[in-house]
Amino acid sequence: MNELPKVLPAGFEGLGIQQPETSKAGNSELGQNEFFALMVAQLQNQDPLKPLESQEFMSQIAQFSTVDGIQRMEKSLSTLAGSWQSSQALQASTLVGREILVAGNQSVLEDGASLRGATELVNSTGQLSVGIFDAAGQLVRRLELGPQPAGLNHFSWDGLNEQGARVPAGSYRVQAQAVINDEVQAQPTLMVSRVESVTLGSGAEGISLNIKGLGAVSMNQVRELL
Repeated sequence: MNELPKVLPAGFEGLGIQQPETSKAGNSELGQNEFFALMVAQLQNQDPLKPLESQEFMSQIAQFSTVDGIQRMEKSLSTLAGSWQSSQALQASTLVGREILVAGNQSVLEDGASLRGATELVNSTGQLSVGIFDAAGQLVRRLELGPQPAGLNHFSWDGLNEQGARVPAGSYRVQAQAVINDEVQAQPTLMVSRVESVTLGSGAEGISLNIKGLGAVSMNQVRELL
């Protein structure tokens, strides 16, 4: 025999069915079996002088169908969200070992390699320059890039200082500035860095890429895949 639910819905109080005490460990959800059992009890115990109108009967069925549909939709959305996250994780894993262009002003110069990046100009400039600074904050090289149009402008540093000597491998910071309307203005920079690993966050944290020299960044911050 089906067990009555812990909470009786509206319209069932007049059937002589007592409201049971709520149990902390019990199930408070109204399932299909319990719902139909209550509907049969309602029909059997209705007042002969005031029979249940068909409109009211259909309204109760419609309410249950709506709740049941919402629960099914929630389960479907949960499954879809899980599949989407798995797909995102799979895509992110393919980036490990790849180079990406991401917003930032620091990167790691490796032995015998160059350091690459870009700056994004809102307006064209007659003179764009990029300063390269070491970990102590000392300027080791300034790249004079000349006139540049608005948009993304790439640059590359060969790892040599102003005297033409190779500098040690390590972390370096870049600073871009442009002359716009006869005024020197700082410009945002992006750096080319390598993805070392991927971190799967929970909830709104999403998926993070662990970038050499920059730390963790969101996948949404990736501007270009190289």
